[in-house]
Amino acid sequence: MPRNPGDGRTPTWHPPCSVLLTDKEGGQLPPDEVLDEAVPGYRAPGTKSLLEIQQLDPDDESLAKYKRVLLGSLPLAVDPSLPNVQVTRLTLMSEQAPGPMTMDLTGELAALKNQVFVLKEGVDYKVKITFKVNKEIVSGLKCLHHTYRRGLRVDKAVYMVGSYGPSTQEYEFVTPVEEAPRGALVRGAYVVTSFFTDDDRADHLSWEWGLRICQDWKS
Repeated sequence: MPRNPGDGRTPTWHPPCSVLLTDKEGGQLPPDEVLDEAVPGYRAPGTKSLLEIQQLDPDDESLAKYKRVLLGSLPLAVDPSLPNVQVTRLTLMSEQAPGPMTMDLTGELAALKNQVFVLKEGVDYKVKITFKVNKEIVSGLKCLHHTYRRGLRVDKAVYMVGSYGPSTQEYEFVTPVEEAPRGALVRGAYVVTSFFTDDDRADHLSWEWGLRICQDWKS
């Protein structure tokens, strides 16, 4: 999402935090090209099913401990119609805000384009992503946000979420604290295209939503 222009920050790589870059020339990219930009030249390792992982080196105690941590308490039965990864909510959080701003990602995603989320300039905020893993271990989950203004991409961010095993409970990932930009030049409406993907480039969810930077919490 947009940041202060000329803040002097350079692109960094801090898993599981974020890669933050600025690009004022790009138009909207398809998901494959988005991931190519995020991790150029990356090739994911081969995937293994839960059964294969459970049968790996049964006499290796250190590996057994790792598998218990990763797999946790597996669900006894899973609805086969469910996708492996379900992204349920994205929440903008700021201690200065009147309250959390939550978008429901289980309903009609097209409606989010018409629902504007207001962010007051200059405040500190975080993004919380809530999701479930239902069937198999998923490796290298990433959440990508491309921000557009008047049709031009003005910002892109990649959050390295991590690897997770199936669970009956929802997972939550919270990004590091960011500062919303301030000033007349950055105030106004933006469109954010978000992607939730993984090392295998699976498109678990992609959606668009509206964001407005304002002098106050009311647009």
